[in-house]
Amino acid sequence: MSELALKYGCNPNQAPARIVRAGGALPVQVLNGRPGYINFLDALNGWQLVRELKSATGLAAAASFKHVSPAGAAVGLPLSPLLRRIYFVAEDAELSPIACAYARARGADRMSSYGDWVALSDECDEATARLLQHEVSDGVIAPAYTQKALDILKAKRKGGYNIVQIDPGYGPDAATEEKDVFGITFVQGRNTAVIDESLFANMPTCNKFLSIEEKRDLLVSLITLKYTQSNSVCYAKDGQAIGVGAGQQSRIHCTRLAGGKADNWHLRQHPKVLELPFIEGIARADRDNAIDLYIGEDAEDVLADGAWQRVFACAPAPLCREEKAEFLAGVGGVALGSDAFFPFGDNIERAHRSGVSCVAQPGGSIRDDHVIETCDKYGIAMAFTGLRLFTH
Repeated sequence: MSELALKYGCNPNQAPARIVRAGGALPVQVLNGRPGYINFLDALNGWQLVRELKSATGLAAAASFKHVSPAGAAVGLPLSPLLRRIYFVAEDAELSPIACAYARARGADRMSSYGDWVALSDECDEATARLLQHEVSDGVIAPAYTQKALDILKAKRKGGYNIVQIDPGYGPDAATEEKDVFGITFVQGRNTAVIDESLFANMPTCNKFLSIEEKRDLLVSLITLKYTQSNSVCYAKDGQAIGVGAGQQSRIHCTRLAGGKADNWHLRQHPKVLELPFIEGIARADRDNAIDLYIGEDAEDVLADGAWQRVFACAPAPLCREEKAEFLAGVGGVALGSDAFFPFGDNIERAHRSGVSCVAQPGGSIRDDHVIETCDKYGIAMAFTGLRLFTH
């Protein structure tokens, strides 16, 4: 089949809609549901991300996509007891590498991942399907599915959950890609740049050391950025993205947005958050929203009398600004990637407050000297990759 009709395009008034492969069969097969236009944009971008991440690291990879940008991306490292707890994964649940990758990708930013599209580098197995079973998600793309995984996923959303299988050997025929805007066709070469550790050879900072873990996390951040709408910045730690700032007009706003998400990821590990007394049977979305409010600037929205009773069995003590600052002061070992150069050192100042120890960015700003100086001020190792990663 070389063409697949869709319900409509980005919006209901944009019909007809379809996906087409000129001169050949589509590499995707819909096993269940009826994916839409945005679903396929997320699916195909997500698939490219996880395929590339697995190629670069040798590890199973997963991504959680929303509106053509990743909310989370990760490789399949085992989950610590603490990560299981903040990702709401049962202590005794048996997890395969691809299930660990998905739990990490979904756990990076659970608010943004609500209603996501999931991309998996490896066969979707029962362990991964059981994690997906309880999440609000639009669909999944993977190179294969076990029969047990299919049985579980086909029961989601009253039988309407979108399940797409992609040919893992597929690659585009042409070296160029096209995009139509206002009746005008744009043509450009595909972004086939390889992201690997060779990008970290040029290190202008005093600190020129990158650990194996830091290199892995920088790869996670850069490959995530390759498939994130620009401007974009990504914080990564422990084999996963923990904060993605997408589509901002200003670089510092990218850094602040992604840094705030990274801070929230860490604050979810605060003892007060771990001990929040949720009421019995609270829905996952309500729990996630309550945590986000509790650790944010609008805590009164969930702590005020008449509000806390809807989510907590008893009124929890607030997490005050000083407690959050003290907890975040102990954070470290975070990697930071940027899809374009940092124009000023203020981005590094903000990154430092979120525990960043290493940075990868293209370099080439007229104020590179100021950015390097700011890194040296905090002992941060920085690589100039020479590779810009804009996506539009």
